[in-house]
Amino acid sequence: MDAEQDAHFQLMKRLLVIIPLSTILILSILCVILGVGLYDARRQLRELKEGAVPAMAQDQTLEEGEQSAALYTASGVSEFQRDTSETAEAAAQGDGSRKVYLTFDDGPSSNTGRILDILAEYDVKATFFVVGKTEEKYQSLYKRIVEEGHTLAMHSFSHKYNEIYQSRESYVEDLSKLQEFLYETTGVWCRYCRFPGGSSNTVSRVDMHELIEYLEGQDMTYFDWNVSSGDASSAYISPEAVVRNSTARLSEFQEAIILLHDAADKDSTVQALPALIEKIQEMEDTEIVPITDETEPIHHISNE
Repeated sequence: MDAEQDAHFQLMKRLLVIIPLSTILILSILCVILGVGLYDARRQLRELKEGAVPAMAQDQTLEEGEQSAALYTASGVSEFQRDTSETAEAAAQGDGSRKVYLTFDDGPSSNTGRILDILAEYDVKATFFVVGKTEEKYQSLYKRIVEEGHTLAMHSFSHKYNEIYQSRESYVEDLSKLQEFLYETTGVWCRYCRFPGGSSNTVSRVDMHELIEYLEGQDMTYFDWNVSSGDASSAYISPEAVVRNSTARLSEFQEAIILLHDAADKDSTVQALPALIEKIQEMEDTEIVPITDETEPIHHISNE
């Protein structure tokens, strides 16, 4: 009886060791499987995000500081689609060479110098829709944009949508402040601008048609875009995706205005720029030019 009890006791000891170890082993295997599955799911999601070419203005997002938000109304998208389809029709008819406009919003930033260096290397001129930054380190960048033959244009002084779009008066005050600041800094009296969020934004508390009417009365022209690089989102986008998004539909347009961003956190945009320029330059009858008085504006909404 003692021998049987001892054998039973030894068996229980083994079980007490084996069962916990087996449980730990099984849980570890499950954790590994779940971890691999989660990693694969995240990888696929990231590929889907990067691979999706933005559906023009409908899918476009914009930054509020470091954040992004969707800003487009159904009516704005509808009008935008009408305008760009007309441009595409003109392109199909072969009316001269295709013009591509590289436009950079939100600068100057710590990346502006790198962007200007790349543009200089390829002898390409672009358009910069800048904001108001009074710090001394940015003054030379405003001047360099002008001195190197690029088009200096206005985005907004503060880039604070909740203030800019409070009323017609608040928008006018902000834009006038930027216009005067840029004149004092560079000697250029800017007449081109881009609404923060585009003309089809949905955050403005004032009817955008009122603001458009004001610009027309001041002999100023606003420019939206018909090609999005996808770099407005706060989520990571690879340089390859920036190039792919920016060029996938260029052949549809006689004049293509590409939306890019010049901000401190847009390293992918800077990294993508050489390949983007080279790919555009490889296209037949296509040239990269800055916005001028001869540029046909792209509007998401009209003032009719």
